[in-house]
Amino acid sequence: MAPITLTDASFDEEIGSADTAIVVDFWAEWCGPCKAIAPVLDEIAEEHAGKLRVGKVNVDDSPDVARRFEVMSIPTLIVFKDGQAKKRLVGAKGKSQLMSELSEFL
Repeated sequence: MAPITLTDASFDEEIGSADTAIVVDFWAEWCGPCKAIAPVLDEIAEEHAGKLRVGKVNVDDSPDVARRFEVMSIPTLIVFKDGQAKKRLVGAKGKSQLMSELSEFL
């Protein structure tokens, strides 16, 4: 399942209605580490479809959501479960490290 694009307008509805954990990637077009982690998140979304979803928030296009969750540096990944932020990961990480961090949600 491909990552879903989240915006200031769609964020609350998508997060609130999710039946699985959602890893939200706060990123920007100009961010090198964000581009490096994107294919890894795509793989995780595909491999764990039905158990874990991946959402993406472009901080330049949706600054309100980024501000609300105090995203100060990117990439920042926040895992939401049952509509609540449960875990925050800051910085680009490799797939094995990400999977280790996300294992409790699978």
